[in-house]
Amino acid sequence: MMKSVVSAEPPTAEAGQNFASVIATRLRNDIASGRRPPGTKLSIEVLKGEFGVSLSPLREALARLATEGFVVNEDKKGFRVAPVSRENLAEVAKLQATLEPMALRESIRHGDNAWEESVVLTHHRLMRYERPERKEGRDVDEWEAHHRGFHLALISACRMPMVLSICESLQYFSARYRRLFLAYQPFDRDVRGEHQALVEAVLDRSEDDAAELLCTHIERTARNIMDALDAGAVAAAAVPS
Repeated sequence: MMKSVVSAEPPTAEAGQNFASVIATRLRNDIASGRRPPGTKLSIEVLKGEFGVSLSPLREALARLATEGFVVNEDKKGFRVAPVSRENLAEVAKLQATLEPMALRESIRHGDNAWEESVVLTHHRLMRYERPERKEGRDVDEWEAHHRGFHLALISACRMPMVLSICESLQYFSARYRRLFLAYQPFDRDVRGEHQALVEAVLDRSEDDAAELLCTHIERTARNIMDALDAGAVAAAAVPS
């Protein structure tokens, strides 16, 4: 839990922004991991005590997350964790399948040796958690963090900051659905092999192969989660279309 900072100097605007960023990151991670389920009320008073901050940075953090789509502001009712739906999942997957392969092509064109090394390193870290059996608890947290790092490393040399920012946000959205899915089922395909094939295509500098592999990888995951939603396997996400 974050503690209040006692200082002889009054808090600056920059300090408030830093607090807001920390709170937004913590809440975003909690929402993506499922620790704060869809529809959960985000009480201002409870969050003030939890984070040990004043009202201003907390409201700024919640407003930021509302803009990103992770929370909703219900006017006078306050804030809640955003709901999940088939439509939202389909939109997230479509955006990922469009933007990430495009950014990967640009990274292959512009990436240097340092970029290649970052892809190899993040993939190596991810492989430690690429096991076919069901993941639970901290293993899922670790896998998600390394999975996000690997996907962002793949596109990090694209020279398009806006696209990178959007893709990072989409990674959190997809993780949210993936966590609901992985909580009930193990991987049903060779995800480890898909990641390995992506690395090989990147190192071969094969734009077409890499982009196609990434698009297929994203779409397969989305279809699996959609199937789980349709089958009612993920009770927390069983909301009407």
